[in-house]
Amino acid sequence: MRILFLCFFFIGIPFVCQAQYTEMINTNRPGVSQGAFSVGTNVLQFESGIFYGKEEHRLLQTETTGYGIDYSVRYGVWKEELEVSLIGSFQRNIVTDNRGTIPIELDPISNFRSNTVGAKYLFYDPYRKRALEGPNLYSWKANNRFQWRDLIPAISFYAGANFDTKNNPFTPESEAVISPKFILSTQNNFLGGFVLVTNIIVDRVTTEFPSYGYIVTLTHATNDYFSIFVENQGFKSDFYSDQLFRAGAAALINENLHVDLSATINIKDTPSVFYGRVGVAYRFDMHNTDEYIEEKGRAGRKKRKDEKTKKEDTDGGKKRKDAFEVDDDGGR
Repeated sequence: MRILFLCFFFIGIPFVCQAQYTEMINTNRPGVSQGAFSVGTNVLQFESGIFYGKEEHRLLQTETTGYGIDYSVRYGVWKEELEVSLIGSFQRNIVTDNRGTIPIELDPISNFRSNTVGAKYLFYDPYRKRALEGPNLYSWKANNRFQWRDLIPAISFYAGANFDTKNNPFTPESEAVISPKFILSTQNNFLGGFVLVTNIIVDRVTTEFPSYGYIVTLTHATNDYFSIFVENQGFKSDFYSDQLFRAGAAALINENLHVDLSATINIKDTPSVFYGRVGVAYRFDMHNTDEYIEEKGRAGRKKRKDEKTKKEDTDGGKKRKDAFEVDDDGGR
């Protein structure tokens, strides 16, 4: 089963979201990485999934059946580049001890694996300038071939706070702890419906068990309604370290509803991991005006100044309160 899954992992290709506000739902599922872009201003989005799987620990001689739910609530606020979110998961484990001649089922354990409140801000978007430039009207080839600038990604930064509960078997601290989480996200939107997302993660750095990791997600939209993905996640800490591999597919039901199916495995046996997950994402689209993300820096200031000057030149003169137009030379 694992060999078949790994074969699928290396030949499959994935899907994610790739813009600010879009006509179709923009979701981070079915992977666990965060794309660089937000859901869009005044868009409230819910993403959730249920999972079920097995873990076997060779040294401890235990077998664990785990199931639970993961969830996120995302909302675009203030500007197109900004979103706030709540991201978390709840899990219940049933552990069987196989060290004796008769397997013994231990008391189930359950708690939140994570609950993180944070915000993500897109501070560099190379696709905005390209959209303003428009396509090359004289060359189809120029618009549909690889260009070196395609390697320049959109970049965003996420900062959040973990809220860990007391005596939680899924977290390293025995006391209730609030700790920071930071993610640097990059996203490349390539021709042909391919999207590459990379996350660099620094987590719980103020505790005795900081964690450092990464996620790389490659997605491919095979058409407007179906996509597949592969993903590699690695993380390291004194509490738990692992390398996880995921693959799956997603389908768009309508412009606001998306469903997905995925599986996760690892390649070690302390413990070995195999989980399946099915999920859904739905958005409440209250984005009623198209917003233009202004160009930043000196170029943006110059452009706005030129637009203001042009508008004043086309007004045809100034107006007095008595409704008579006054020319620049003082005449009427």
